[in-house]
This record gives sequence, C-alpha cells and structure tokens, in this order.
Amino acid sequence: MARNLLCRAVDVFQLSKLTLLAGARLCTQAPTEPLTVRQQNNGIRRIILNNPRKRNALSLSMLESLRHDILTDAGSDDLRVIIISAKGPVFSSGHDLKELTLAQGREHHTQVFQTCSEVMTLIQDIPVPVIAMVNGVATAAGCQLVASCDIAVVTEKSTFATPGVNVGLFCSTPAVAIGRAVPRKVAMEMLFTGTPISAHDALLHGLVSKVVPEERLEEETLAIAQRVCQASRPVVALGKATFQRQMAQGRDAAYATASKVMVDNLALRDGQEGIQAFIEKRKPVWSNRAEDAQD
Repeated sequence: MARNLLCRAVDVFQLSKLTLLAGARLCTQAPTEPLTVRQQNNGIRRIILNNPRKRNALSLSMLESLRHDILTDAGSDDLRVIIISAKGPVFSSGHDLKELTLAQGREHHTQVFQTCSEVMTLIQDIPVPVIAMVNGVATAAGCQLVASCDIAVVTEKSTFATPGVNVGLFCSTPAVAIGRAVPRKVAMEMLFTGTPISAHDALLHGLVSKVVPEERLEEETLAIAQRVCQASRPVVALGKATFQRQMAQGRDAAYATASKVMVDNLALRDGQEGIQAFIEKRKPVWSNRAEDAQD
C-alpha cells in the first residue's frame, strides 16, 4: 500500500507530461515578464504569481505556467517543499472573467476549468508539502488555491471570498476545496453572499494555518518550510498521500488504511533510522530514499 501511495504522485507526473511540455512552450513565448517565477534553494521551491497588473488572475495561461512550475523536476530528491506566493497586493482574484464570455466558446471554458481542477488536485497529489504564503486578497479560484494548499500562512490584512454569485457565476469549483477546509455552514455563507472573511476568521474556521504580521510573513513561512526539509522525504511523501486518502474514507476504512501504512512506514529504511536514532539519542541520518530497511 505504501509503495502504491508513493507511486500515485509519479503517475500524476507521467500523465501530465504532455501538458508540462505545452506549459514549457507557453512560458518561453512570454514576451516580457513571465506569469510565474520559479526559484529553488536548499530544497525549497518558491513559485510567485507574477501578474499583479491583472490581480494575478488565474487565466488559462497562468494556470498552465503554475502547473509547469509545480511539475518541473517534481520527482527530484532536491525538492522538499513548495511555497506559492504572489507579487502585488492581490494574491489572486480568481479566474480571468474575460476568458469566460460567450465569445470564447464552451470548449475554451471547459479547458479553463479542467486545467484549474488539474492544478488544484496536483497540489494535493504531489509528494511534497505545498505552502500558500498570502499577503492580500484571495478571491474565487484564488481562495480555492489557498484552500488546496497543505498549509497557508497569511498576513493580518489578508481577506478571502467567493464572490462569484454576485457576477452571476456561482463558485462551484472553489467550493470543492473550500467546502473541505471549513465547516459547511461557513462555506455556504461565503458562497451565497460573496462576503469576504478576515484572516483571523479564516484561521478560526480552518481555511488557513497561521496569521502573522506582514513584516514576519516571509520569516514564519520559511521557518515551516525549513522544518519540513529536516524530515525524511519519503516519510513525508507517504504521510501526505495517506492523509489525503484516509480523509476521503469512512472512519473504519480510514483506520484500516492508516494502520497498514504505519506498518509499511516501519519497513522503510528511514523509518527504522528514525527509531534507532531516538533510541541512541542522536540525530537521524536520512537516506531520503523510498527503500525498505535491511534486516
């Protein structure tokens, strides 16, 4: 089971090869500033939404660029955690409504929402934690992006909303992620009214992980990322995959899944290394490879 869960993300990457290549072509065609900026250092990948002039709208091109930056070398042992942030006062305003007129056609509309769904599920399927670092407004699909990330660190001035109902387009796809992050009645009020909630209300309801002063946003987010980097990559990957799987199951099935994976985790080389290090009162030396321990 553990191997199957670890391989699931690999399958996602393989299924995404064609779209990854398409995204690479798209990125090279950008005439000036890229829609997203990717940086990586010491296992931490930074992906910055880079279209503040359009409020970092999740246009089809932006979604394809984001998908490309997530998938690039995603299976590398050097990648341990991803941070998604944005340039400007708006994290993301959601879909680009100019792409959703009748002039664009139903086929284009279908492509937009399919690509968006692929990106959101990819964030949850990729074998490393994904952290949203938010300093501003996140609405509609932008709020969906925050809800889809494993962890969200936000500033006190950040706000979150699903205002689609007010322009005649109910936020049905954002509701998938938001409805799994906050209580049902909170989600329904957000969806029916479009009224923004504050960062502290978002924390209260479980949409975000931590609220910090603006001047400490980077420090607090990087501290979490660096802590993730100290753990074994295959153990984190197994834990993330198992968490996502058991959350979709009933209680008894979830315990059966988790119990089996705990045993599989113990069979990993890094599982045994961690236990041995604890017994010997030393720091573990991780192999960071999904290999079974040798008897």
